[in-house]
Amino acid sequence: MHRLAEGYEFVCKVVLTLFIAHIAFLVHTLMGAVVVGFFPSIAGLYSTFRTWALDVSDRHWTVKRTWNTFHEAWKLNLKSANFVGYPVFAVWLFLVWEYWIVQNNPVGVVGIGVSGGLLLVNFLYGIFLSLVGVIQANFEQSAWWVIKYAAMMAVVRVKNSFIVLLIYAATWWFAWQWPGLIPAFGFSIPVFLIVLSTYCYGRIPGMDVHVNEPDIDAKKAQKKDQKKAARKSSEGWPHKC
Repeated sequence: MHRLAEGYEFVCKVVLTLFIAHIAFLVHTLMGAVVVGFFPSIAGLYSTFRTWALDVSDRHWTVKRTWNTFHEAWKLNLKSANFVGYPVFAVWLFLVWEYWIVQNNPVGVVGIGVSGGLLLVNFLYGIFLSLVGVIQANFEQSAWWVIKYAAMMAVVRVKNSFIVLLIYAATWWFAWQWPGLIPAFGFSIPVFLIVLSTYCYGRIPGMDVHVNEPDIDAKKAQKKDQKKAARKSSEGWPHKC
């Protein structure tokens, strides 16, 4: 019962952190008059949730800590986030525009293949965009380095990329079913889940659950050993009389 109460409290703290991060996102976006503040606010979400994930000893964050972490990240990324954000976002808008043109114009049988190819490219580019935020939050490197590393991650870490794609699909479905999630949490939920996925499966230096929380691997190995032992004992049953 005590563990159940602790788990419930932890979930409530996480929900509160997501909500406060969303409020901070809105406030800081307006502080930058949207044009200057939007991409630093996106970077602030990634940095805040990265810091939360790496805080293994205490993830029961208060409102003040969430706000202060976001604010510091926003100020730190005020220039770099816009420098990276606008070019990669412009490319994404171009890809979406091309897909819309193909979809809404009679282009024949060839157009169907082109439309499918553009849709795939848009999905892959969406994964790349998500990883740009994670990489920029984790490394203090140039914009070009961040872009190259994120592109490499999208291709090499297939499992993580697939999970990011599932997060996008789940976010769209939940937002369709419960539209109130959008004004309540905004980008907080998908960004939080993308950061956690990368933390668990991205194996990024300085942001790797297998390094920061080695007890998890030890517990998994222990469970595997227990299953093997149970399987061996079952294979010897029934015993001959």
